[in-house]
Amino acid sequence: MRMDRRHCLKLIALAPFAWAAAKDEDGSVSRVGDGEAMVIDGQGGLYDPYGAGESPRFSARAASEMAQSGQTATSFTVNEVGNAPDVWDSTIRNIAERDLSILNNPGLMLKATTVADLHRAKAEKKIGVIYNVQDTSLVGARLDRIRLLKGLGVRVMQLTYNNRNLSGEGCLEPGNAGLSRLGRATIARIEQEKLLLDLSHSGQRTVAEGIAAATRSMTISHTGCRALIDHPRNQWDPELKACADKGGVVGIYWVSFLAANKRAASADLLRHMNHAVNVCGEDHVAVGTDNPLFKTEIDEKARAEQKQIYEQRAAAGVAAPGEGPDVFNIVWDWDSHLRFRLLADGLAAAGWTARRIEKVLGENLLRLYGDVWADDN
Repeated sequence: MRMDRRHCLKLIALAPFAWAAAKDEDGSVSRVGDGEAMVIDGQGGLYDPYGAGESPRFSARAASEMAQSGQTATSFTVNEVGNAPDVWDSTIRNIAERDLSILNNPGLMLKATTVADLHRAKAEKKIGVIYNVQDTSLVGARLDRIRLLKGLGVRVMQLTYNNRNLSGEGCLEPGNAGLSRLGRATIARIEQEKLLLDLSHSGQRTVAEGIAAATRSMTISHTGCRALIDHPRNQWDPELKACADKGGVVGIYWVSFLAANKRAASADLLRHMNHAVNVCGEDHVAVGTDNPLFKTEIDEKARAEQKQIYEQRAAAGVAAPGEGPDVFNIVWDWDSHLRFRLLADGLAAAGWTARRIEKVLGENLLRLYGDVWADDN
């Protein structure tokens, strides 16, 4: 049977989407491979690495890879972290710039503030962008700012970022002092505004006390399992389980902290995901890559940029152990815009059912967002 050139090219283009068929007991196969599954990165990034100059439009290559990725949505950080006096003003500028980027690329992205927006993104074959902040230092004692951030589209608020702020201890603080009274008030205000509380980057006591203080489900959006790799950015089993027990969701990241040699591979990622499911249950685990969508090209320019980023983070006191001028926070063998397809393949090969794969790739976060954002849907 002959195929014309156009049909042949179409089959080649679709080839990366085929993956090992994970089946459920009823014989059904996951929808990840055909683009129908909800795929959400609970902590990601969306920049165009191929764009020319200062053009506000994403390049044709970026647009093509976004469409191929199968991704439905990503949670995107809009704030500046740390205790510097200008973090609020910088964050407002960042939000304006991200709003403008979405407006300039209406065929590729939409700003997602409700679960309905995520379903619309899937239907329109766009990527929904969920705004998050990864620190409450920009709020401090001015808790009304949380409502302002909500009005600007923020839907996820992380309490601390590595170091201490007025709310509590970050994971790099040696004292492990936990939540402050203001931190408890901040959590209460986050919940009052029906925003999602994120306890990533927090110290062990801050996480435990934050979960105990919360009355609604929360997330630890991007972390690893400390029982496997003892690193301060990873979480111990009791905190992982406590988050799940309150209906929360734990996202496993794609960074060097998954491996003892600081060179994380797919086997390391799968080990952490399996452990998280064993501790939390399959309804409470997700993906939070802490990566941009596109492949990281490791060349001289990338090495120079990584060195500069590390030096800036080290100077600001936010670099975690294991970060370095030559350490790239990626899963090396799955560093691709097709990473979710590769993950689905890997999970299927590891014996995961279709239903479990779909939950972890997006449905668990979709449920959590719906539970927490409730009245805004």
